[in-house]
Amino acid sequence: MQLTRHTDYALRVLLFVAVQPEGGRTTVSEISERFEVPRNHMVKIVHRLGRLGYLANRRGKGGGIWLAVAPEEINLGEVVRNMEPTLDVIDCTRPWCPVAPACRLKPLLDEARDAFLAVLDRYTLADIVRNEARLRTLLQIEPHAPDAG
Repeated sequence: MQLTRHTDYALRVLLFVAVQPEGGRTTVSEISERFEVPRNHMVKIVHRLGRLGYLANRRGKGGGIWLAVAPEEINLGEVVRNMEPTLDVIDCTRPWCPVAPACRLKPLLDEARDAFLAVLDRYTLADIVRNEARLRTLLQIEPHAPDAG
């Protein structure tokens, strides 16, 4: 089973936003640049993540994108289920497979998919950003300078 690029990029967006310095915000353009993904594609992903309640945003000066909920509350299995258009490993109807009524392959593949999702269900966004400092370095995210006043 392979996740769509849409889901792959959605997970990357969540990771990127999660490792922003405390109170930090980011932009679609910044995320697009770091992952070398076309901005228009990233806009769609960020919009979807916002509609699902994972991200919040504000336009204009002082605006940006940030997590709408704590990383500990974002379950990776749930994100994958929400982002993937279908989780069928194979489609026996296109083209119709003549052995489908007696085939035992699809149930096995469905069981494997369920096991894959069960593993993801054990983890949250917080689990994949525990090495926050290293991720910030790799993503070229600068820590915020302390306030001067």
